[in-house]
Amino acid sequence: MERTPNGTSVGVDDPYEHVERCDHLTDDGTCRYAVEHAADDPAFARERRAEDYLCLAVPSGTAADLDPADWATCPHFRCRNRDRECSRCGLEEHRVAHSDERPLLEEHHLSYADSVGAVSTACSHEITVYLCRWCHAKIHDSWARIDDDVSPDPDAIAAREARRSREQAELSFTTAAERNDRC
Repeated sequence: MERTPNGTSVGVDDPYEHVERCDHLTDDGTCRYAVEHAADDPAFARERRAEDYLCLAVPSGTAADLDPADWATCPHFRCRNRDRECSRCGLEEHRVAHSDERPLLEEHHLSYADSVGAVSTACSHEITVYLCRWCHAKIHDSWARIDDDVSPDPDAIAAREARRSREQAELSFTTAAERNDRC
């Protein structure tokens, strides 16, 4: 199983198996990074421009028949999960506006820099998913895996429902007379 630089588990054997598509891949199969960030890597941008900006990992223009290992061929690959639910238990995020409460979901990195001796090299690919705080702790503290078939932790459900209850209380309408106990 993959590990963090500190040696804790990340919950997967191959991070690329949890990738749907690169954040830079457009619907027509072109590489947005080569267009928008050409100054950051001019050689890469020139190479992509010569091939009409087709994605390096998806040269056919469609990700339907792509092998997950193909994403590793691109030096600028990035996949950040945008779903606002836990990738392990399915708990949905419920944020309360103007609150500084800790979010129910946290971003969990599936890929880390390769360690070379005591020196860590730069992470070339960012692959992240969202996990609830409870699943996140279980993955880092034990042998739990992201693809385990689990239900949300009871404490997670209680925290989400407490937020919903506070939100519903704020939305309820009471007249000024009711608020001041005058009739």
